[in-house]
Amino acid sequence: MKLRYASALLAGLAVVTVTPTAAVAQAAVQGIAIANPSAVVGASAAFQTAQSQRPTTYKPQIDQANARKAQIEAQLKPLIDKLQADSKVANPNRASLQQQYDQIQQIEQAGQAEIQKILEPLNLSQQYVLEQIGDKLDAATQAAMDKKKITLVLDSQSVIKAGQTYNLNQDILAELNKQIPSAQLVPPAGWMPRAQREQQAQAQAQAAAAGQPANRAPEGR
Repeated sequence: MKLRYASALLAGLAVVTVTPTAAVAQAAVQGIAIANPSAVVGASAAFQTAQSQRPTTYKPQIDQANARKAQIEAQLKPLIDKLQADSKVANPNRASLQQQYDQIQQIEQAGQAEIQKILEPLNLSQQYVLEQIGDKLDAATQAAMDKKKITLVLDSQSVIKAGQTYNLNQDILAELNKQIPSAQLVPPAGWMPRAQREQQAQAQAQAAAAGQPANRAPEGR
């Protein structure tokens, strides 16, 4: 199962001003570093530990998803075999072939949605762990910058080429492992990712604002 990694933000960005003196220019270059926040998060002890624990903690869901997948494949096999056989006849009935194809597509799509629903707890666990680590990434990055006297950190994926002396990944990783050596694997009941929480809060605020006129007490005449 491929799970998407959540994006992490780097802090401490500043503008480096080029000055005419060689000494100041050299100091500015020494104050620059690159980093890959997603790679740092993925290499962190908290993330790696969670990845190793999740298959055991969520084994019932994984087994259920695998069993359902096998059932769907068994259901689809004769339909696919018939579609392939009917398409090879001398004058195939295209309308019939299209109906068969549509039926297969519907079963596949419904099956995928069902399996995703079964595996939803794993996805929430992944996002919960990433959010916990992401919340510490800014402070870990700043701590690494302070130790290395870095004033500007660039995303390494946006840099065409740079020497390893500019790479701050290991320094950030070391600080991140100090700040969050492990993460809670199972989210609390009712937990939602930050994006969903923010959307819900915004919707509630809009609903409350829209309801204010109707909730006002009538003015006396």
